[in-house]
Amino acid sequence: MPAGVPMSTYVKMLAASLLAMCAGAEVVHRYYRPDLTIPEIPPKRGELKTELLGLKERKHKPQVSQQEELK
Repeated sequence: MPAGVPMSTYVKMLAASLLAMCAGAEVVHRYYRPDLTIPEIPPKRGELKTELLGLKERKHKPQVSQQEELK
């Protein structure tokens, strides 16, 4: 096995890491309780809260630093 580790130790570590990952995922899933319902009608643009707000059109001009104006 890799790095001279015996097969039994390798399998134990693999099982322990898999169990730890699954347990951690379960804890996070229960803590945040995601909404897994699928709506029948897709939401209209702007109603979905997962949209990136930085990609929307800006209403004002971005501020430019004085150093950039001098260039």
